[in-house]
Order: sequence, then structure tokens, then C-alpha cells
Amino acid sequence: MSSSKKYKYETATEIQQTDTENFNNRFRKNADYFSTGPSTSAAATKGRTALGQQNTNNKNNNNTMQRSSSNSSITTNNTSNSNNQFTQSGGGAGNGSDANGERRSNFSMLEASNVNEHRSSITTSSHFNKMGTQNATKPGDVKKIVIKNFKVKPTLPENYSESTCQKLEEAVVAIQLSKPIKYILEELYQAVENMCSHKMDAQLYTKLKDLTEAHVKRNVETFTGGSMDKLVFLKKINNWWLSYCQQMIMMRSIFLYLDRTYVLQNPTVHSIWDMGLDLFRTHIALNSLVQKRTVEGLLMLIEKERNGDAVDRALLKSLIRMLCDLQIYVSAFEDKFLVATRQLYQAEGQRKMQELDVPEYLQHVEKRLNEENQRLLHYLDSSTKYPLIYTVEKELIAEHLTQILQKGLDTLLEENRLSDLTLLYSLLNRVKNGTAELCGNFNGYIKKKGRTIVIDPEKDKNMVQDLLDFKDKMDVIVRTCFEHNEKFTNSLREAFEFFINQRANKPAELIAKYVDMKLRAGNKEATEEELEQILDKIMVLFRFIHGKDVFEAFYKKDLAKRLLVGKSASVDAEKSMLSKLKQECGGGFTSKLEGMFKDMELSRDINIAFKQYVVNMDGEVTSIDLTVNILTMGYWPTYPLTEVNMPTQLVKPQQVFNKFYLAKHSGRKLQWQPTLGNCVLKARFDGGPKELLVSLFQALVLLLFNEKDNLAFEEILAATNIEDGELRRTLQSLACGRARVISKEPKGREVEDGDQFHYNNEFTNKLFRIKINQIQMKETTEEQKATEERVFQDRQYQIDAAIVRIMKMRKTLSHNLLITELFNQLTFPVKPADLKKRIESLIDRDYMERDKDNQNQYNYVA
Repeated sequence: MSSSKKYKYETATEIQQTDTENFNNRFRKNADYFSTGPSTSAAATKGRTALGQQNTNNKNNNNTMQRSSSNSSITTNNTSNSNNQFTQSGGGAGNGSDANGERRSNFSMLEASNVNEHRSSITTSSHFNKMGTQNATKPGDVKKIVIKNFKVKPTLPENYSESTCQKLEEAVVAIQLSKPIKYILEELYQAVENMCSHKMDAQLYTKLKDLTEAHVKRNVETFTGGSMDKLVFLKKINNWWLSYCQQMIMMRSIFLYLDRTYVLQNPTVHSIWDMGLDLFRTHIALNSLVQKRTVEGLLMLIEKERNGDAVDRALLKSLIRMLCDLQIYVSAFEDKFLVATRQLYQAEGQRKMQELDVPEYLQHVEKRLNEENQRLLHYLDSSTKYPLIYTVEKELIAEHLTQILQKGLDTLLEENRLSDLTLLYSLLNRVKNGTAELCGNFNGYIKKKGRTIVIDPEKDKNMVQDLLDFKDKMDVIVRTCFEHNEKFTNSLREAFEFFINQRANKPAELIAKYVDMKLRAGNKEATEEELEQILDKIMVLFRFIHGKDVFEAFYKKDLAKRLLVGKSASVDAEKSMLSKLKQECGGGFTSKLEGMFKDMELSRDINIAFKQYVVNMDGEVTSIDLTVNILTMGYWPTYPLTEVNMPTQLVKPQQVFNKFYLAKHSGRKLQWQPTLGNCVLKARFDGGPKELLVSLFQALVLLLFNEKDNLAFEEILAATNIEDGELRRTLQSLACGRARVISKEPKGREVEDGDQFHYNNEFTNKLFRIKINQIQMKETTEEQKATEERVFQDRQYQIDAAIVRIMKMRKTLSHNLLITELFNQLTFPVKPADLKKRIESLIDRDYMERDKDNQNQYNYVA
């Protein structure tokens, strides 16, 4: 102890009281922890009583203490804890004090030559105590301490070592046999401390280890002899293990000073607890028969629990903790446990895959995974979590991955079983390549299902609606079941783009017609918000289409009809669709469509001016309200030039408008197009007057019945000069439709040569204004073929332009490179044979030529 350290003065009684209370509390706790029956409790109580008496005596006597260390004595009354040795100045007996009330030393046989020195020390100590009390002027003041060496080293009494070892051995054996300890625990602890202080700690440790090892060896046969039930064996070894642990804790409490000095000073020496574990591990746990019985018993209990039986989880937890404490959990138990797990789930997976449907099998797998997680939570070591869960996932999921997907995925997707699909995704996400396999099969299902929608011509009527429903369904699955995984989103997009282009041009045409149906006036199916959502979904399908020029051609044709016939549901909806197309394809794609809207706006202004012009003509043509749409030929679809015989009452207003328009716009030429004209006729029937909203062709036919009540087909054809097929459709709409304002003989749906038509004076209808001009909105086969032909012709022009553009830039190019460049530049699907035809056409027209030396190479002709 350093002589420079300062000590604050305290009374010897206070130090002694604190010291004694520390001992008292420590050994009261140890004695209560390890109960050995009534006699042990009595002994412990006796020890505590003795301490209490000693404490009382100490309070009544102001004694001083000395600590012996390195042959030095500290001549002061300030000492601490249980490491002090008490000095004795004379005889005495009983409770550890002499006749003068001074505390006795633990060793009553010190040499006589030391007595006077001890008394001198006491006197000196008392002297310093008085000086400190008199001279201390304020709290915290301390005095220097003089440290002097012992003149003679203290020695232990004769036979102290043998008697003490005997006491300690008796105490250890009593603990091991669960018998009462004859000695006070404080006395045993102090004995250990004394021996350690006098360099007998190694001997003491060796003796303790020998006693413990002998005890363990005596009990090995308990677990190796005879045969016994596995559960009985597990309970037996568990009870012995728990008892052994309590014994080691009690012994460590007694030998605590040894554990904290000798063991800490020697790194190669095990602590008392570790020494006990090592002996148990060496002689019992590593015994092949004991280990085999223990592990087999544990595996049996776990297997029973997996089969649905109730087992003692506390027993399992205790024994597995024992293996962990002994550090043989992995080598002795975990490896065998994982092998048994793999064998169990390997057989179960094959059996259940045959017996159960995929949804039921997935639920079974989820149940098994939850059960294994519960085992990890209750008794298995946490280090087993990864290999255990991996084994279950491998045997129940990874090994049957292909079979699960082939057997059940299509059904789950077809029936839209969202919860099962969610479970499938979560389970497959656990194994390697699980989501990749699922994504691939998901992609395959979409292509197969989508192809059935697109390819079959019989489903053309509902193709677009079926595609929209299918897309919505798949989007919901990706969003809710597959956690909006980007791989599945991209796979869905790729699959739709693949199958929707399996049938060239038709999907684009039908999508355009679907938009036309939704944007027509009279469509009561959706509000403006719902219509906007439908248009957004349509644009998703539109992005998948390669032949967008087909969509443009049919969309433009239908838009023209909606605008000219006045069938557009909403100008805002029309412009919204136009803006979506412009955003998707650029301004070049929609420039003509925008021009159509501009023409309609200009036509409104022209008609206002024309009406004012007519008013100023003194009522010359006021009997007919004429509205004319001026169309720029480059913006609108090309309509065949049709010459029909117009009645005089219609010809005159046309002439007036010609005069009015050409007066304002000299140099322009007006070409009247009757195909999309419409009229409102006032008709008189027996049931009362009606207004008929009809097409121009229908009006020409009906006006003929003002002259005659009965007309033959040939007469009508000659009088109107309408094209034969168009006339038949017109007569069919008037005589065979819902509003039959004329009658046909003989009756039937088709109009044949020689049919007779007469005015139906008995026609009735609850409406005053009746629309009969829906025939104008219907597309004829000729119109469809003409549109397709126009698209094909436009594509040829685009191919020619692309070839010339590439050759002009490259000058010389091989055939294969030219074809590759064309595929990169063209925005519509085209076959190599079609490209070869266009190349040959350009060679014939001298835009390019074949190289004379290499026929597979082309040269640009300037």
C-alpha cells in the first residue's frame, strides 16, 4: 500500500460495524440460496446470530484493527472490508473479544514477541486518533500516516492448513450430498481467505477440483448403467444438472476469494464455475452413451411436437441450455437436429405435394415455418435460426418450386385468389431464384392468356374491354400480391407488348374504335371523371402497340364523323384525348387532328357570317337553315368524290353559299361532299307531325315520296344517283330499322332488286324528333378496307423516304446494314420481304443502284 495515500479518520467501531454487516449480508444470501434442509437452515441462522452478537460487542468497544500485508502494519484505525486480520493482546474466549472488550485475532497462537508491538500499535493509533480530532479544523482535513514494517512476519498456527482443508472438504462434500453444513459460512469464507493470503491458494484450488471431479465420476454410472425410457432419462439428467449447478454456485460463494485472486492471477486456470462445467462436460456430457441418450431423447420430443403431440418445453429448454453452457450444442445436437429436420420435411414435402392442392400446400408450409420459429423462440438456441429455417425452406419450397408454379399459378391467377398469391410470393421470396421463377411463369401466363384474347377474330367485339379488364386484374395482383415489385411491373409490360402485337394492325384498329364508342354523344355509361380514367387506361394499351399509324388512321376517320355529324360527347374529352396522344407521340402525330378542330372553329365563324349574309338578301333562301363545314383537305380523311342528284330546294342554298364564300376567299375551290351531310325533315303522319333527323342520302330518298307514294328500287336509284351499295344501306335503315318511315315489299332484312317501297303513313313514335341517321356512324366494309389500304400506302411512302434518307447520308451501304438501319428508324412493324420490295422499287425509279462488283451492296444515285 502506497505511503502517499491519504486516509480519512473514522472510529474503529464504525469500520468494524460496516465490515461485519458486509460479511453478514453476503453469507446470509449464500446460505439462503442453497437450502439443504432444516439442519442447514439452522446452521445458517446460527452463523447469522453469531455475527449479530459479534457486531453488538463491536459497537460497545472502540477497538482498533490492523491489516497485515507485505510485512507492514498501518498504524491507524482506518481499515476496510473482510480482508483485515484482527489482533489480540491477551487471552479471551466466547464471542471473539478479550476481557478488555478488544477484538481478538483470528489466529490465537501468535508468538509472544509480537504482543508488545501490537499493543504499541494500538497506543500509537489511539494517539493519532486524538491528534486528528483536536487538530482537524474543518471537514476534509487529513493527517499523514506513518507506515512501518513488521519486525517479525505473522505465522499461522500449527496444523492450521490441515484442519482448515478438512473443514472445507467436509463442507464441499456436504454440499454435494445435499446435507447440512456443520460450519458457519463466514468462517469457511474466512478460512479460504487466510489460506490464499498465505500462498496456499494453488493447493486449495487443486483440492477443490479433485473433490468436484470425484463427485462427478461417482455419478457417471447413474446415466450409463442399464436401460431406461428416454423421457425418464431426460428428466433424470436434467434434475442432476440443475442440482449440480446449484452446488457449484454454493461452492463458488464459499471459495469466492480464491476465485477472485488466484484464478484472476493465473490466466490458464479456469474459474470455479468453468472448472465445474469442464468436469461435467468431460466425464458426463461427452460420454458417448450419455450424449447419445440425451440427443436421441431431445430429437424424440421435438419430433413428437412436430407431429402435433404436447411435450414438456421447459424440459427441452433446460437441456438445450445445458448443451449451450457446456459448449457442445453444435457438435452434439445441432448437426443431428438439422439432419433429422431435413429428412422429416423432405419426406413430408413429397407426400403433401401429391396430396394437397397448391393453396393448401402453401398454407401448410406457412404453418410449418411459424412452428419452427416458435421452437426457436421457446427452447432452441438463436444460432440455429438460419440453418433451421433454410432447411425447411429448401425442402418444402425450393425443391418443389417448379411443381408449385406449374401446378397452381395459372389457377390462382385465373381465379384471382389474391390472398393465396400474396402467400405464394412471400414464400417464394424466401428461396433463391424464387421470385425470378415466379416472375417468369407470371410472364408466360400473361402471354398465353392475352394471346387468346387478341388472336381469336370471334372475340374482336369485346377485345379492347377484355384487354382493359385483364390489365386491371394483373395490375392489382402486382400491386397487392407482389408488393409492387419492379421486376413484375416490367414483366407485365413486356408480356402485354408481346401478345398485343401478335396480330398485326387489328388491336390498333379496335382500340381506335373503342375510343370512338366512348367519346360519342349519347354514351351514358360514364361520368366525366370515369371517362378520363378510361382514356388513361386506353393510353396504356396504346403504348404497347407497334403500329400506331393504324390507330391514327382509324381514330382520325372516326373523329371526323363525330365532329361532322355532331356526335361528339364532349369537346373537353376530345381535347383531353388529343393532349394525351400528343404527349405520347409528339406534335407531328396530332398535327392533323388539331387542324380538324381548327376547321370546326373557323366553320362556326363562317356560318355566323353566312346567316347574316342571308338575312341581308331579303329572305331569298330563308326557308332552309343551311350550315356548312369548311374542311382543309390535308387535315381530314380522304372521301371518294360522289355526284348525286340534288333537289332544287337544296341546290339553290348551295349556290348562295358558293357565292358568299368565294367572294371572301378568291382563288379557292369548294368541293361539296354529301357523304357526311345531315338534314332535319318535317314529316306528317296520321299520328301527327314529326321531325326526322336523317343523313343527306336518307333525305334525298324521303323527298321522292312527296311526288309518289310508291317507288321501286330502280326508280329511286335513277332519281338520286346514289351508289348502289350505299342506296341499299340507306333504304334498309328507313324500311327495316327501328323507325320504319317507309315500308318494303316483300318484307325482309335485305334490299333486293325489284323491291317496292311506299310511304308509311301509319308510323308512330312517342318522340317528336326521331334520329334515323345512326347509319352514318356505322363503318362499312368498304370504308375499313379503304382505311387499311391508305395506311399501307402511307407506310410505303415512309419506307421509301427512310431508304432515300439513309442512302443519301451513307452513299454506299450493304443490304444487311440497310435493313438494320430501316428497322431502327421505322415506327411500325414491317417484314424484310416488304423492305426488299421497296428497295427494288427505288432501284427501278433510279434513286439507287446495285454496285457492279458486289450485288449485295447499294449505291446512292444523286
